[in-house]
Amino acid sequence: MTEQINVTRLPSGLTVVTERMDRVETISFGAYVAAGTCNEHAEENGVSHFLEHMAFKGTDSRTAAGIAEEIENVGGHINAYTAREHTAYYVKLLKEDLALGVDIIGDILTHSSFAPDEVERERGVILQEIGQANDTPDDIIFDHFQETAFPGQAMGRPTLGTEALIRDMSRDTLMRYMRTHYTTANTVIAAAGNLHHADVVALVERHFRDLPAPETAARFESRYLGGEFRKEKELDQAHVVLGFPSVGYGDADYYPVLLLSTLLGGGMSSRLFQEIREKRGLVYSVYSFNAPFRDGGLFGIYAGTGEDQVEELIPVTLEELRKVQLQVGQEELDRARAQLKSSLLMSLESTGSRCEQLARQLQVFGRLIPTAETVAKINAVTIADVRRVATRLFRGTPTLASLGPIRNIPSVATIAEILAA
Repeated sequence: MTEQINVTRLPSGLTVVTERMDRVETISFGAYVAAGTCNEHAEENGVSHFLEHMAFKGTDSRTAAGIAEEIENVGGHINAYTAREHTAYYVKLLKEDLALGVDIIGDILTHSSFAPDEVERERGVILQEIGQANDTPDDIIFDHFQETAFPGQAMGRPTLGTEALIRDMSRDTLMRYMRTHYTTANTVIAAAGNLHHADVVALVERHFRDLPAPETAARFESRYLGGEFRKEKELDQAHVVLGFPSVGYGDADYYPVLLLSTLLGGGMSSRLFQEIREKRGLVYSVYSFNAPFRDGGLFGIYAGTGEDQVEELIPVTLEELRKVQLQVGQEELDRARAQLKSSLLMSLESTGSRCEQLARQLQVFGRLIPTAETVAKINAVTIADVRRVATRLFRGTPTLASLGPIRNIPSVATIAEILAA
């Protein structure tokens, strides 16, 4: 497959990056805005997500139904998502329909109408979404975990916002936030697939010409504090997330931490899965994760277990965290390395994944990172590196969030003492 990456920075300040993949028949195109939950003041928490919903609810020239029909008339897909540090709007279409995709994404980002009746209708939808999250313990536990790790900070607030804030959020708040953050300097336009860079640039110049110039925009730095959230609730399972301060994208230990997470709890052969589920039968689900941000990160372990098994769960988990600081085998490190590399290389076959990777690399690192460079960094990680970062992470201040029948779960202070011993 012939691949070629090109970057153009327009006079407006908008960045356009494309990757040509000439053996596919589709194109993924997206606008990636460096604004998310971390950019929200406390009183406007949830505005990024609300705005993402409103993008599809009509423009000056298109109705909400019209947007959906135009895309689906050509067999395409359109969607969006909100994260803590960015918001994305994207389409996937056949290569001959690129112009339509750029037109629609440009239209919703520059000419959304925010019709009052649509604002009210979508407010109700988001309130339903919040209610659904609150009723899903293995979902809402991560909001409690994030808030406990970063209390009183933008990084710790829920992406969906709260019911009270969403009920009171005004149309003016949405429009003001969009004017402030959806700017040329804050947005990367990315496309991947069977395309020509010059064609994409010309379309972007035409359909994003009304994207405003940058102004001063808030982005709040985060500071990990840690702590404990406990809520006794009548559920069949106890849901537990144990976490620690971790590394950001630019940290030298980023790849060792990824490998640590993979071998510890990244698959069916991982230590946690084998010890906690396969050998002891304590859980149905257990895994670890590393969530990197620009100025730090979170490492976490999730498990869902029955009331009778919860008392054994934490000691076994802590023992695995202690053991990985002392001994890592070459075979399991090589297996984790293979998992990471295969995940990376398989993602390169997806136009959507490539599109998003290009945009995020430019936003986070200010440059495109060759695949060979990433593979080399993964290959360079040693057993000593994994043990070292395990000690770095697991000797940090822990965060514990638990929900359900949790009476037999030890306190976060007890957990900290065990890990420090």
